[in-house]
Amino acid sequence: MTRLRAAAVRALPPSNPLPGFSITLGFTIIYLTVIVLVPIGALALKALGLSWKELWELGTNERAMAAYELSLGASLAAALINAAFGSLLAWVLARYSFPGRRLLDGLIDFPFALPTAVAGLTLASLFSDHGWLGQYLAPLGIKGAFSRLGVVIALTFVGLPFSVRTIQPEIESLDQDVQEAAKCLGAGRWRRFAKVTAPTLLPTVLTGFGLSFARALGEYGSIVFISGNLPFQTEIAPTLVVMRLDQFDYTGAISVALVLLIFSFALLLTLNTLQGWAARFNQP
Repeated sequence: MTRLRAAAVRALPPSNPLPGFSITLGFTIIYLTVIVLVPIGALALKALGLSWKELWELGTNERAMAAYELSLGASLAAALINAAFGSLLAWVLARYSFPGRRLLDGLIDFPFALPTAVAGLTLASLFSDHGWLGQYLAPLGIKGAFSRLGVVIALTFVGLPFSVRTIQPEIESLDQDVQEAAKCLGAGRWRRFAKVTAPTLLPTVLTGFGLSFARALGEYGSIVFISGNLPFQTEIAPTLVVMRLDQFDYTGAISVALVLLIFSFALLLTLNTLQGWAARFNQP
């Protein structure tokens, strides 16, 4: 009787607390259309109103290229820093108990709650030549505020939570039995990390890197005060878009925004490809 009851339970369709597939899928499509596709479509329609020559000239002039170079370079540097130190910080929070752990864990989300303009103003005050931290960097010839280094600092600050919060749950769910089995088989600490831990965490680290990079690429508020917004030196692409809008140069703003949109799509496509490769590599 017990076997018959178990077989009957297995034969039943899986229960779902949400409404049917058609309703939830329809809501998902409508929500994504209104929130994501409509703004992107509006930008594309505006861009279609320009000739290819106009788009190319406005989107690839010398000032725009300098802004792209700084935006991509600073975003990449900030994402790499967050991928490395964010992974270490997530490991400490997930694996160790120590006084002040909850306070440190809460501070990770501070950039989420702090307005980005306030963050930029605070970082500019800290890293200026007479700031609390900048006064120690200035004698060494390191300019923290109103420089490219200041841009990287601000982008690292706003992107850190994306890296930590993406990696931390994966670290908490790591199977300790696999680690113990590798240890019993004679694998040392670094070998266990290279052969067991790193391949398991690689897809999640790539996801955190991508989120941090994407957040930094579109950042504007925290950069305004700490960068100085000097053309060809510390001006990033989102700042250039806003400045062109302030000058009622809508075609110029659209061209730069379209280039940033293309960069974002290329980034997402690349990261999805890498994550799929990492996941297949990690399969036994």
